[in-house]
Amino acid sequence: MLSVCANVARSQTGILAQSLERSAVSTLLLSKRSSHSGNVPGSQVPVEGLSSMNIAPATSRDVSYVADAQDPSFTDMVEYFFNRGATIAEDHLVDNLKGRASNDEKRHRVKGILKVIKPVDSVLSLTFPLKRDNGEYEVIEAYRSQHSHHRTPCKGGIRYSMDVNIDEVMALSALMTYKCACVDVPFGGAKAGIKINPRNYSDNELEKITRRFSLELAKKGFIGPGVDVPAPDMGTGEREMAWIADTYATTVGHLDINAHACVTGKPISQGGIHGRVSATGRGVFHGLQNFIDEASYMSMIGLTPGLGDKTFIVQGFGNVGLHTIRYLHRAGAKCIGIAEIDGSIYNPNGMDPRELEDYKLARGTIVGFPGAQAYTGENLMYEKCDILVPAAAEKVITKENAGRIQARVGKINLKVVLNRRCPP
Repeated sequence: MLSVCANVARSQTGILAQSLERSAVSTLLLSKRSSHSGNVPGSQVPVEGLSSMNIAPATSRDVSYVADAQDPSFTDMVEYFFNRGATIAEDHLVDNLKGRASNDEKRHRVKGILKVIKPVDSVLSLTFPLKRDNGEYEVIEAYRSQHSHHRTPCKGGIRYSMDVNIDEVMALSALMTYKCACVDVPFGGAKAGIKINPRNYSDNELEKITRRFSLELAKKGFIGPGVDVPAPDMGTGEREMAWIADTYATTVGHLDINAHACVTGKPISQGGIHGRVSATGRGVFHGLQNFIDEASYMSMIGLTPGLGDKTFIVQGFGNVGLHTIRYLHRAGAKCIGIAEIDGSIYNPNGMDPRELEDYKLARGTIVGFPGAQAYTGENLMYEKCDILVPAAAEKVITKENAGRIQARVGKINLKVVLNRRCPP
């Protein structure tokens, strides 16, 4: 977190200092408001079931309850850990702030910058109708959050899931900002979601939903090259990105030669780039490799350096999980278990990722794969292995179940780490 705050603060020192003089630091665009229930203590953000809400500014919410809460708001979790990181980083940032200002003036400036970094800048909450193939009508709920405009464009995926809510997209957009800052990628964080299960809709219906959402984003300035650039996420892929690019290019962006740059993850034939599909899994692999190849780290947990003959379990066999398995397998590691939403499989002797991929493409599931047996235990994540890769949704590892995980190494992304809620 120290490096996150330091990187973000350095990049914003010149730009965001000017914005401290403006009163409207954070803009909240909500298309409708109504009463709701299910709030967590200390926050106006419900954990789930969000359709509309009234969110208190991040600068005024008390998120200290997160340390002891069983299931806190995702946004409050992110802000809780940001506060801890900011506290650690503050003195360092003051010491490294150049200029003739006094120490007190520097501290005021650093605190101001950190306050500006934390809140979400803009949130779009909207609903729109869908006429289904059978003639029935349905109201679709969707969100787009832009956490930071300090570097543009805003960047972050669009997911289709029944777990989507405004709390989730706000939290994920903030994490996107911090992840970009860690590696000095010049983007602000964003995230979008549509509250649907894509398996329950035909291709025609999904196209209608995607194009309508794209148009709504364009009308309200939440998409565009150099402004806000979505990407694939859970439940979306090249097809959805192509629909979005086409919708934007033929409507609001019809005079922009760069209109198709409004989204990444497009098919190669429509301006996409090679390697984009496997990029997330490759990132997981290289992150693991940096630790596994370091002898000093491995000696701490009684393992030898290198991925050869290491066993691993993956939770989630989507885009991230599939390509993570591919790269780890090529490096000599052995996949002994995969957990999916409709069932888990296990084989202590390892599984071939190519055969498993072909099986899923043909049947739409990993259940019944002949190269493994169905897992019948309590939770595959608790089984003994060298490496655990949670490649599904966030908040799967908590302080309640972390002690039951036997893996020596956990390639755990930032979204998962946040829910460990380590003691101060």
